[in-house]
Amino acid sequence: MFVIICYDVSNQDSAGARRLRRIAEACKDHGVRVQYSVFECRLEAKDWVVLKDKLLSEYDARRDSLRFYYVSADDAQRIEHYGVRRPLDPTGPLIV
Repeated sequence: MFVIICYDVSNQDSAGARRLRRIAEACKDHGVRVQYSVFECRLEAKDWVVLKDKLLSEYDARRDSLRFYYVSADDAQRIEHYGVRRPLDPTGPLIV
């Protein structure tokens, strides 16, 4: 499954800053950051259940927003990128 996760977390106070950091860390554990608050995640269904549950438990529904875009494998191949910071291909080799 390919999911694009976008979030907008209010960080006007220290609790918001903590939520922002925790949500970003959860996304980093499962996907590739393509913008500051946008991640592309290629996941097994069971991993998506875990990640979604984590994100929904971290965000504050009164202050933050989360958006999940479910993309088919065919549509994921049609993503176009222009400009700097070309994201890593999560299916390709990772050289450290």
